[in-house]
Amino acid sequence: MNVVFDFLRWWVPWEPSATVVIVFALAVWLYWRGVRRSPTTAPWYRQLLFWTGLLILYTGLHTRLDYYAEHEFFIHRIQHLGLHHMGPFLIALAFPGLTMRRGLPVRWRTRWLKPALHWAPVRWTLDVLLNPVVAAVVFVGLIYLWLWPAVHFDAMLDWRLYHVMNYSMAADGMLFWWLILDHRPRPPARLSPGVRVVVALVVILPQILIGAYISMARTDLYPLYSLCGRAFAGIPAIMDQHLGGLILWIPGSMMSVLAALIAFSHWVRLDSKGRLPRNRKAREAIRLREAAARNSAAQLSAKDDGFGRFHAPPG
Repeated sequence: MNVVFDFLRWWVPWEPSATVVIVFALAVWLYWRGVRRSPTTAPWYRQLLFWTGLLILYTGLHTRLDYYAEHEFFIHRIQHLGLHHMGPFLIALAFPGLTMRRGLPVRWRTRWLKPALHWAPVRWTLDVLLNPVVAAVVFVGLIYLWLWPAVHFDAMLDWRLYHVMNYSMAADGMLFWWLILDHRPRPPARLSPGVRVVVALVVILPQILIGAYISMARTDLYPLYSLCGRAFAGIPAIMDQHLGGLILWIPGSMMSVLAALIAFSHWVRLDSKGRLPRNRKAREAIRLREAAARNSAAQLSAKDDGFGRFHAPPG
């Protein structure tokens, strides 16, 4: 019975947030409704990816994990690995956009969603944030910003700044991985497959550098955790810091490598199917040849008298 109570207590948020509850409830409702209305857009494996990613995000934002993240640096890095990498990564792989869009009532789509997406400030903001250079700089820049010792100290003590930190990591992760893991050609995708591979590779080195620096540092870069009291008294400060750096260094970087491989596989698939812009002329030529062959076969069939003989054209 104690095990059950401990498990249930884990899901009681350390710092309850109505914003998190509303956003996640809306996401669950939209996706569940979209799956029911259009099951072909969400096969079981995509649903599994979406629900797993959403669970990781919720665990990082609204459970007792928050307490441990505020009292151990390596738990904080696990939390941000889930918020910035794993959760958004899995959701982006599920391609939930069309499913969630169909989860909206038609009236809402036509009256609110479509005008909002065509509103100039929204389009301008998306154009800036989803620019490949801006996306890469913001993705890496947020990691560096929130790990800067002075900024990190303030963010962990000020609950408002703490929420801004976590929300910004989750939101940026969603935008970045959606941009990189898009399986469509450009257009309608924002980036071409080759650019997606390059951007995924570019962000690897900065993550390795900061992870290696933190994990190899011989001084305590984040004394806040000792000042506020550690959740695990048996773990020394330097070991805690080394573990946090390794989490950023290895799993974080490897997820970018995995993203580059997935983006490359999308590139190969689109190229083999002739769906890339440079292959469109060749694809049209093939279609014309196939159409001509079908027309010729139809004409020969029309001339056949049923006994394997062909009638000569009149005149």
